Amino acid sequence: MPVNDLIRRKLSQLPHKPGVYLMKDRFGTVIYIGKATSLRKRVSQYFHPSRRQRWDMKFNALVDAIEDFDVHQVRSEPDALLLEGKLIKEFKPRYNISFKDDKRFLLLKVNLKDPIPRFTLTRLRQDDGALYYGPFASSGAIRRTMTMVRQKFSLRGCRPLNPGQADYKHCLYGHLKHCTAPCIENVTREAYLQQVQAACEFLEGQSEEIQQDIRSMMEEAAAREDFEKAAALRDTLKDLERATQKTGKFQRLPYTLPIAIDPDKDVAELQKVLHLSKLPRRIEGYDISNISGTFKVASMVCFTEGRPDRQQYRRFRMKTVKGQDDFACMAETIRRRYSRLLKEVRQKTSVQGEGRAADPKKNFPDLILIDGGKGQLSAACRELAVLKLSHIPIIGLAKEFEEIHLPDQDNPIRLGTRSGALKLLQRVRDESHRFANTFNAQLRLKKISESLLDEFPGMGSVRKAALLKHFGSVQRLKVASLEAIASVPGFGLKTAEKLKVFLAAR
Repeated sequence: MPVNDLIRRKLSQLPHKPGVYLMKDRFGTVIYIGKATSLRKRVSQYFHPSRRQRWDMKFNALVDAIEDFDVHQVRSEPDALLLEGKLIKEFKPRYNISFKDDKRFLLLKVNLKDPIPRFTLTRLRQDDGALYYGPFASSGAIRRTMTMVRQKFSLRGCRPLNPGQADYKHCLYGHLKHCTAPCIENVTREAYLQQVQAACEFLEGQSEEIQQDIRSMMEEAAAREDFEKAAALRDTLKDLERATQKTGKFQRLPYTLPIAIDPDKDVAELQKVLHLSKLPRRIEGYDISNISGTFKVASMVCFTEGRPDRQQYRRFRMKTVKGQDDFACMAETIRRRYSRLLKEVRQKTSVQGEGRAADPKKNFPDLILIDGGKGQLSAACRELAVLKLSHIPIIGLAKEFEEIHLPDQDNPIRLGTRSGALKLLQRVRDESHRFANTFNAQLRLKKISESLLDEFPGMGSVRKAALLKHFGSVQRLKVASLEAIASVPGFGLKTAEKLKVFLAAR
C-alpha cells in the first residue's frame, strides 16, 4: 500500500515513547486502536511492504483502509494499556476485538464510614462516599498485593458488612491472626480504623519503607542461597511496584482529537456550499428522541472548528408537548435554548452597562443543523422568528437521501458522498442522534430501576420519593448502610433491613 504524504510526515515525527495510536479511514472514522511501548517502531510496522506477506486478510484490509492516524504519548506501558481500553470502549472501532465487552479495569474500594471498613475489588466507581484506588492494569498484581496488605496491616478479608460473634467462629483470618478481630471487640473501632488508614497511605504511594524491607529480605535469602524464597520475594516486590505505580488521569480524548482528515477544509467547503457570509466555526445540531411519545427528550451538540466541543452539549426533557409530536418537540427545544441565551445576553448587558453591550458571538452559533426535513426545519424557523433570531443560518439534514433543506428554498441540496461539507454535517447529525438516544436510554433504565421499589411491600409513593430524594438512585440505595436508610423519614431499622435484603436479591 503506498504511503501518503500525511502519514509519511507523521511517521517521521513519532517518538520512541509508550503511547496509544488511533488508525482512521478516509472518512476520519477511527477503525483501530492499539498501544505501543515505542510508538515510532510499532506504528511504522504497519507501513513496511516487506511485512505484508505475513499478514492475514483481516490485517491487510485494515492497513488498506488507513488514511491517517493520531497518537497520544503516555508515561508508561500500564498507562498505555489503561488508555487503550478507555478509548476502545468510547470509539468501538470495527477492527478491535479486545475490550469490546463491558469489562473494566479493577479498582480497590474502601468505605471508612462502614461499621468495620474492608477493602474490596470492584470494576465500577460510584458516588457513594467511598475511597477508590486504581484502575490497575494488572489484576493479578493488585490481588496478590492486597493479600500482602491484609497480612501487613492485620485487616479483615471476610465478606459480611458488619460481622459479629457468629462470623468469627468460622473466620480463618482471625484464627490465623491475620486480622485483629474488631468483630468481637478484640480492638476498638478507632484502633482498627487507624490500621485501615495506614493501609490507605500505603496504597497512595507511601510504600518505600516496605519495598526496602522486601528488597533487603530478598538479598539476604539470595546470600543464603535460598533461591526459592528470594524468587518469591522478587515476585512480591514486582507486584507491589506495579500495584502502587502512579498512572495518569486521561481526559476524554475522543472529543479533542481530530476526527476528520482536514476539519478546517470541511468547514471552508461548507461555507461555500451554503453561501454563508462567514465561516461556520460554531455549529449546533439538534435531534429528538422518544418511544411512542414517552421519555421525550432532545439533544444539542456543538462542533467548534469542525470538531466536537463536548463541554457545550446540552440535553432537554420536554415539558409542554403531549403525545408523539416531533415538530412540537423541536419547537420547544429551540424556544428554550435561544430564549435562555437571549436572557443571558440581556443580563450581561445590564451588568456591564448600557454603553457596553454583551457580545453575542460567543453564545450564538454560526449555523444551526436540524436532524430532519422540512417539517422539523419549519418548526425551528418559526421559533427563531418569534425570538427575532432569523438572521442565524439554519438548515435541515434528511436521512433518506442526505438532502440539505434550507428555509427559503423548495428544492433541497444534494452533495456528493465524497464531499467534506456533507461529511461534516453527517458527523454533527450522527453525534446529536447518539447523544439524544443515550439520554433517552438513561431515563428508561432509571425508570425501570426505580420501579423495583414498587414491588417492595408497603412502599408507597411518599416513601419512594423520600428514598430517591435522599440517595438519588436505586444503585446508590443498594450500597447505602442500614443506618443511612433508617435515617430517611418513614423508615426504621427493621424496615431498612428488609429493604436491604429485598434489593440484594434483585
